[in-house]
Amino acid sequence: MVTTLTGGNPHIINLPKTSTSAPPDARAVIQEWLVALETALSKPSTLKIGSLFHEESWWRDMLALDWDMRTLHSAAEISEFLGAHQSKARLSNFRIQEQGNFQPRWQQVVEGLSWVSSMFFFETAFGSGTGMVRLTQGDDGRWRAYAMYTSLQELKGAEEPLGKKRPEGTTESMPGGLVGGTWIERRERQKEFLDAEPTVLVVGAGQAGLNMGARLQNLGLSCLLVDKHERIGDNWRKRYRTLVTHDPVEFTHMAYLPFPQNWPQFTPKDKLGDWFEAYATIMELNVWMKTSVTSADYNDSTAQWAVNVTRGDGSQRILRPRHVVWCTGHSGEARIPSFPGQDSFQGTLYHGSQHTDASEYNNVRGKKVVVVGTGNSGHDIAQNYYENGADVTMLQRSGTYVITADKGVFMMHKGLHEDGGPPTEEADIVSESLPFPVQFALSVDMTRRIADAEKETLDGLRRAGFQLDFGPDGAGIARAYYTRGGGYYIDVGCSSLIIDGKIKMKHSPQGIVGFGPRELKLADGTDLPADVVVLATGYDNMRTTVRKVLGDKIADRCLDVWDLDHEGELRAMWRPSGHPGFWYFGGNLALCRIYSKFLALQIKAIESGIQTQTRETKI
Repeated sequence: MVTTLTGGNPHIINLPKTSTSAPPDARAVIQEWLVALETALSKPSTLKIGSLFHEESWWRDMLALDWDMRTLHSAAEISEFLGAHQSKARLSNFRIQEQGNFQPRWQQVVEGLSWVSSMFFFETAFGSGTGMVRLTQGDDGRWRAYAMYTSLQELKGAEEPLGKKRPEGTTESMPGGLVGGTWIERRERQKEFLDAEPTVLVVGAGQAGLNMGARLQNLGLSCLLVDKHERIGDNWRKRYRTLVTHDPVEFTHMAYLPFPQNWPQFTPKDKLGDWFEAYATIMELNVWMKTSVTSADYNDSTAQWAVNVTRGDGSQRILRPRHVVWCTGHSGEARIPSFPGQDSFQGTLYHGSQHTDASEYNNVRGKKVVVVGTGNSGHDIAQNYYENGADVTMLQRSGTYVITADKGVFMMHKGLHEDGGPPTEEADIVSESLPFPVQFALSVDMTRRIADAEKETLDGLRRAGFQLDFGPDGAGIARAYYTRGGGYYIDVGCSSLIIDGKIKMKHSPQGIVGFGPRELKLADGTDLPADVVVLATGYDNMRTTVRKVLGDKIADRCLDVWDLDHEGELRAMWRPSGHPGFWYFGGNLALCRIYSKFLALQIKAIESGIQTQTRETKI
């Protein structure tokens, strides 16, 4: 069995070829393997796991063994990793899921690859966790691990107050009893932090900040969210008028509070903004709106920040948290290119992040509009201008992956985040349980099947001159999102306009060389007439925002964010950033729900003295 990195592209692997026959008893196969693993782990000083893992196996660990997110590839790396951490982590008491969707089963995954898989539960020295194991059969008939996943879900002594553990809620049961005041009296003091400093300052109250705040407070950590906007949810309300989410509702629930059963499949931006506002109230989050961070300094000797904030009334305050979580948006700082001659351009020129609605510009009917860029925003803006009567051309430099919201997106989520699917918490574990390189490799088959189902749309785009790009390995949207943060379009209507010629395409591999008074000058020597040019050119690394707001001293200690590191984990996001007490947090709604748990656990472990300091992420 061979699983190797190939060519010059990092993290592109070949999936193994396995037997296609199912074992008589999948549960017995999983149980026997877990017992053998626990026996091996019980003797960390003489750890021997060679017979349990294929030579090229994978282990993805989220905080169960190491206070970071790690991906190990090969039996040798896994053995070394376990040898370094098991004596302290003490993984034990493995238990198979006895019921539900992810109890032991045999699966034909893709052509030529089958495995026996199961969700399982375990204990560590610090808490309890959930994992997934996938065993494949070797040439000798033995079942060994191809992919192992362990994730810490709860810390001992800091269990979340859920279900039967929920607080009583009476005044007498609150700390200090009636002397401490009623619920509303306590809330007013808590929100203003009149009695104590917040342990964690969360900068940004969008989906990242709200999920993060809810997780932190549920672990008993004092948390304050600050945001520059007037109202919670304005980070969505103030985006372009026609925006809706591109992910289905079952995928986009927030921590602890799923959307109602009658919620629309795709959420309009203003409706989502209102949900955010309600969520903050229901979760009792402490939020200061119309508040900006003006400067910050970190004291290494005291492990404490001094953060200057200015509130809406002009008052200033120095906050002294131990942690700052930067939730300003993975797509927060616009990447705005400049071109020769653009000052002489007599039309309208702006970045896509500034777009509100085509109707707000002086009578665009019949005007020539050029949208530079063919990602989600570019398509939505082009469609918006077309629907207001403009003559629209999309300028494309390189290929874009296209998937439709009504077919391909639902194919991707089938069996996990879908109506009638497994509980969201279980679906989250399974969806994140494979290392990213393996996810990408499996996505090649999924992308191919989606392309077959959407053949009519893709062929129509090709005929219209739209350049498609399925990625260097054909993995489609998965690789594009995690390595580029873009390069794709989830079609909610614009593709048909391109196919029908209602929105024109211009392909320019070498891009724009300059502007004239009423045109863009392209590298191929042609001019593209334009009255309005919208630069849908994407966003900078989150580190750019840190540098802009907090200065070079802080930013220089931080790592760049996004794309995969040498192990195959996302750089610096949801994990140590390189700067002690500073954390990046962002992503789509689903990722913010999923990874807010792991970041909150890292902070709680530090505050509980389990993990003594944040460490620089390996790059």
